[in-house]
Amino acid sequence: AAGDQESPPGSRFVCTSLPLDAAGTGCPLPPVPMQGGALSPEEELKATVLQLRETVLQQKETIGSQREAIRELTGKLSRCESADGKSAAGTWKKELGKGKDTMGDLPRDPAQVIDQLSRTMQTLKDRLESLEHQLRANVSYAALPNDLREMLQRRLGDLERQLLSKVAELEDEKSLLHNETSAHRQKTETALNALLERVSELEKGNSAFKSPDEFKVSLPLRTNYLYGKIKKTLPELYAFTVCLWLRSSASPGIGTPFSYAVPGQANEIVLIEWGNNPIELLINDKVAQLPLFISDGKWHHICITWTTRDGMWEAFQDGEKLGTGENLAPWHPIKPGGVLILGQEQDTVGGRFDATQAFVGEMSQFNIWDRVLKAEDIMNIANCSTNMPGNIIPWVDNNVDVYGGATKWPVETCEERLLDL
Repeated sequence: AAGDQESPPGSRFVCTSLPLDAAGTGCPLPPVPMQGGALSPEEELKATVLQLRETVLQQKETIGSQREAIRELTGKLSRCESADGKSAAGTWKKELGKGKDTMGDLPRDPAQVIDQLSRTMQTLKDRLESLEHQLRANVSYAALPNDLREMLQRRLGDLERQLLSKVAELEDEKSLLHNETSAHRQKTETALNALLERVSELEKGNSAFKSPDEFKVSLPLRTNYLYGKIKKTLPELYAFTVCLWLRSSASPGIGTPFSYAVPGQANEIVLIEWGNNPIELLINDKVAQLPLFISDGKWHHICITWTTRDGMWEAFQDGEKLGTGENLAPWHPIKPGGVLILGQEQDTVGGRFDATQAFVGEMSQFNIWDRVLKAEDIMNIANCSTNMPGNIIPWVDNNVDVYGGATKWPVETCEERLLDL
């Protein structure tokens, strides 16, 4: 042909048809000379096939790496959900309070906790967006099903809501702690103010008594209707000690500081100074004269002890033993259930007072014990170095009633005694 004649020598080829799978057999194709920079159809087809094969291999590698990233992210999300699902709100708070590692060593400060949670959530969102961008660029939608993307989005949304819920709980806990602190501060300030007011009242002397036992009973007139009464009564006694402070300048005799009467015996225990007689102690209507001298108008501390064994008795004035004796109603137990009267002698239980036997003056710290006190204890009480309330009858305000014009006044007897010296 004319075309064949125009071809330069040595440029003629013999073309043999090949099957479609010849490219896969590895047979090399002879190089095709470039004519005007264009490839022959066979060369174009071969190049396309090779390019497609490389693309497929690259896509397989990309898909494998992407699936590894997806599995890593899914595992981390599952661990987050598992850790969150197993911990209740109280456990979350407890771990935060103890500084445990729940999501990366959370700090104890709620502001730092919120900042750390926000950064963690943003990191997860960025990684997921980067992963989706790579998938859209390199993988077809068939390689990543829609339900997988939706699952990841749903899990991330759930995690975001859970983190926001924990942040809200931390804010509520912070607000509650602030409110509790304010309430506690207010309560403390209220208590301190009340104490300060009480101290101010005590300093100004506005209270009725400085303490329950710092008072005196005043019986200023010799009548048969001024008296005090002890609310408590005595049990059966086989020994006793009676102590009291008293001050009187009545003449003749100070009268009856106290008397104890029981049914059938009005003079079970009586201390009396009547007329020009010395002070007498009566037990079961038996009499012992005591060497006491207390009608000088000054405060004196008087103690009397007695025991049923041989009827032994002792008399103390201002801490010093001035007399002792025996055979005062020996082996007679003091009967229980009677009435104790201050300032009057009883002819019947609780009544039939005689004005000539009434006590005129003041008394305080009337105490009774069910044993014989030691001389050392009596001395300590008298010199105000110890305070020993009676274990049977203590001197307290709510145990003493006054009648007929008798009065109770606040006083500290030891302080008032110093004024008499």
